[in-house]
Amino acid sequence: MNDTRTYKIMTVNSTKSDPKKVLFAICLSSFLVPFMGSSLNLALPEISTVFAFKAVTLTWISTAYLMTSAILQVPFAQLADLVGRRKLFEWGLIIFSLSTFLCGFAPTGTILLSLRVTAGMGSAMIFGTNMAILTSVFPKEQRAKAFGISSAVVYSSVAAGPFFGGLMTHYWGWQTIFFFSGAVGFVVVILARLFIRDEWIESKGEKYDLIGSIVYALGLFSLIYGFTRLPGIYGFIFLVIGILSFLVFVLYEKNKNFPVFNVRLFSNNKVFALSSLAALINYASTAAVAFMLSLYLQFIKGFDAHFAGLILISQACIQSVFSLVSGKLSVKIPPPILATIGMGLSFIGLSGFCLVTASTPVYFIVIFLLISGIGFGIFASPNTNVIMSSVEMKYYGQASATTGTVRLTGQALSMGIAGMAISLIVGNKTIVPAVYPAFLQSMRMTFIVFALLSIVGIYASWKRK
Repeated sequence: MNDTRTYKIMTVNSTKSDPKKVLFAICLSSFLVPFMGSSLNLALPEISTVFAFKAVTLTWISTAYLMTSAILQVPFAQLADLVGRRKLFEWGLIIFSLSTFLCGFAPTGTILLSLRVTAGMGSAMIFGTNMAILTSVFPKEQRAKAFGISSAVVYSSVAAGPFFGGLMTHYWGWQTIFFFSGAVGFVVVILARLFIRDEWIESKGEKYDLIGSIVYALGLFSLIYGFTRLPGIYGFIFLVIGILSFLVFVLYEKNKNFPVFNVRLFSNNKVFALSSLAALINYASTAAVAFMLSLYLQFIKGFDAHFAGLILISQACIQSVFSLVSGKLSVKIPPPILATIGMGLSFIGLSGFCLVTASTPVYFIVIFLLISGIGFGIFASPNTNVIMSSVEMKYYGQASATTGTVRLTGQALSMGIAGMAISLIVGNKTIVPAVYPAFLQSMRMTFIVFALLSIVGIYASWKRK
């Protein structure tokens, strides 16, 4: 393949961006989206009551958003290289904030789910560009620290989400979560315009790979949706469509001069491929933990949303602390080793959740939340550093989109695993006392699958070393 790309940086005015201010803007955007997701977990029982959602339908409040964001990140990353990463980043913030704010006015469950899909589009623009922007403004020797700070902010938002989400849901209703997140999002838009002073257009003049984007989106949608419909016949049909679509995608992209994604990054770069696989497995085995425990604490234990949020906050708080620690340690300890240790601790935490019953004391749950939180905090920023540092500058956009895609695909698969377990054991029923034993069984099955997945993640993380 002849690579005729030209790589340019166009600067807004004559002033280049201050890396610290850019980091601040990126951190604000990184805070917003996870806060929305983690706070919403505490509002699910109330939303279920308002819209008469069954247990399986509840999972789609998160899955619809995650699926859309995962599918569109790679196509939006190429678009950002054509029109400007800063521009697409800002438009993503606007779309996400507006859609999220309007969710608070949703009159029906269908409209709520539709707005979550639109919010996912905005999120894809944000996370398809944010790591590329951060990598572009920081020199290589400072990236580990920058990624550590960014990860710490993400986990701080995850920590703040259950606390404030539970508080807002308990006292003012679930709608206030959407109103608050949307309003904050518009403030972030203004600050991003002030602080990010450069524009990065890496592929000016090239053609957009529309066919590749469509085939890619079809393949990823079919895989994720098919997984959520297992073990039904439609689940297997969509999985086959997804696999065939990706085979066509790989063959098609190999012969493109300007592909939406350079598939050789996976075939020729072992570190990039295994690091991305480790991230996918890590998120697939951890993302639905808060979802399942939120339902467990409120339905089985009978706690209100505020108190359940206080329990779940322990994991995110420790994640935030150890993200900063791992960012500093990665200067002395090879990031792949740190990430592997983190995966091992996550496995221990998930194994503990497999033992939870209706009578399990709260302190037992908190202990394993802390263990898994330490593991995830140690894993995330070193793994991101390995991915972004394993590619040339011209592929920063694709690498950034890959980190976001594997994260959101993993989260969607995690919710799919939880939804499949609930569907198999509880069925499409409202969670009432009569089905509590079945829900506990589905929760245990979910955590067993997560623990087994994390073993595969440990192997992938270690093998790249």
